[in-house]
Amino acid sequence: MTGVPRVVAIHVAPGTRLPMKSVDRVVAEAGKGLVGDRYHGTRHRHVSVQSATALAEAAEIFGAPIDAAGTRRNLTVSHGDVPRRPGERIRIGDVLLEVVRVAAPCKLLDDTLGRGAQEALRRRGGSIFRVLEGGEIRVGVAVVPD
Repeated sequence: MTGVPRVVAIHVAPGTRLPMKSVDRVVAEAGKGLVGDRYHGTRHRHVSVQSATALAEAAEIFGAPIDAAGTRRNLTVSHGDVPRRPGERIRIGDVLLEVVRVAAPCKLLDDTLGRGAQEALRRRGGSIFRVLEGGEIRVGVAVVPD
């Protein structure tokens, strides 16, 4: 896929281990995260972002499709690489995000998706960001380096 990556899916969960809910838009609050998500108000883990490209690679290794909601990440972008180095920034509409760390897949993925999912998603699980500038994120909006 070519062109500017775009948000293709948004997922939030109101609590730990609760199912992810697909939404068309979400409000990102500076210094707090996504309104309605389990990590809203935490210190640094505001938003998790993954790439559909990396998901496709993980699915090939896993041997079965991996639904974007199944990874428990908040945002899925259409293609390309998600920044990984702490301090790198991306802009999604008016929202400015800064990488905190790489998102490490947890054992819960083996429990929910099947044995081997955690390993397939290792190095393909996206990144954790903090929200520096808030606003609304919608499906379809462009994702650009800042």
